[in-house]
Amino acid sequence: MEFRQLTYFMEVAKREHVTEAAAALHVAQSAVSRQIFNLENELGVDLFIRDGRRVKLTPIGKMFLERITHAMNVIDDAKREVQEYLDPEKGTIRVAFPISLAAYTLPTVIYAFRKRYPEAKFQLKQALYHELINGVIKGDYNMALIGPVPMDEKKIARKILFTEQVVALLPMHHPLAENNAIHLRDLKDDPFVLLPEGFVFRDIVINACSDLGFYPNIAFEGDDIDALKGLVSAGLGVTLMPEVTLVDSTPRSTVKIPLIEPNVTRTVGVITPTERGLLPTEELFYAFLEEFFTQLHHFKH
Repeated sequence: MEFRQLTYFMEVAKREHVTEAAAALHVAQSAVSRQIFNLENELGVDLFIRDGRRVKLTPIGKMFLERITHAMNVIDDAKREVQEYLDPEKGTIRVAFPISLAAYTLPTVIYAFRKRYPEAKFQLKQALYHELINGVIKGDYNMALIGPVPMDEKKIARKILFTEQVVALLPMHHPLAENNAIHLRDLKDDPFVLLPEGFVFRDIVINACSDLGFYPNIAFEGDDIDALKGLVSAGLGVTLMPEVTLVDSTPRSTVKIPLIEPNVTRTVGVITPTERGLLPTEELFYAFLEEFFTQLHHFKH
């Protein structure tokens, strides 16, 4: 079985037409037909049902295409790894992230990284908390930004990049809106707007309340941080959110107020697999993340 045969096979399968496949491959149609014939002979099965110039995959042909596509992806990854070893500054970084880091943290880091390595490329994937952890373990990606950092997962390595404050977001006309800081207990009779069950940040809020002896009165749920901001803007409730999600602007008709008791925080970090190494360009980005947030911490203090 030759690499060329497999390339021709995939092109014919995609186009379902031998002449069109030959044109796309810049070879004679007879060469394509011959290589497909040789491949079928070697395998001992028909991969295509022929109807004049048009062709369709047989059931076994479909299975073979699926397997060969997977194999070609592995080969592409291997080529990418070799190229990155030769020039890591031009490689691709696959990184996953949660919605709470999408608006400010991740774009800020990528912008700074691209200033130093302008030819590096990124493939970004947004996912929920447990998808981030499972994706790194299973190999969907090698690196994920995450908050809070999971401390007891076995198959991931973790690095805390910073710890951020969680603040209260109140409607502008709330009785406590003028305060410089508030106690979380002061909100125990207020309606809360929270993320749905399954979001780890919802648990952070509920746990902070229950530590003070009350369960928040959940009036509304919003699918993401922006939905929560909208509900608070409309005066439908109060919420807590990571300060980083309010960096660029506080939503209209709301006020952001620090909490003095309890001091609610969230760790934010990067997770990587323990059973696979990072590719060369990913190594560059990982080292940059550590450096970037260390400098940011020193700058703030």
